[in-house]
Parts: sequence; C-alpha cells; structure tokens
Amino acid sequence: MLIIPVKEGENIDRALKRYKRKFVKTTVKNQLQERKQFTKPSIARRAQIQKAQYVQGLRDQEAV
Repeated sequence: MLIIPVKEGENIDRALKRYKRKFVKTTVKNQLQERKQFTKPSIARRAQIQKAQYVQGLRDQEAV
C-alpha cells in the first residue's frame, strides 16, 4: 500500500502527482498486470531472452 503524506496547505493536484510518480516507480502496475493472467515459464523465459537480444543489439549499434 502506498502512503503519501499530504502537507498542510498543499495542493491536492501536487499530492496526486507525487502518488502517480511513486506508483510508477514501485512497479505496482507491472505486478498487477502479471497477476492478471498466468504466463507459462517457457513464454516468460522467451520474452526475457528477446529483451536481452534487443538490448544487446542497441549496445552493439552504440559501440559502432
């Protein structure tokens, strides 16, 4: 559970913005999406390998 202390006299929009930023940084959204439906371990591994290949390709292009 995320707790955002709201200071006295603080604008509610600013507190909402801090909540949204904290929500994104704590990866709560990703966890909720993962729990929504089951992903087979083989598919998860394949996605991880594809992501690693993509990142490595970007690094190779940057090095050239």
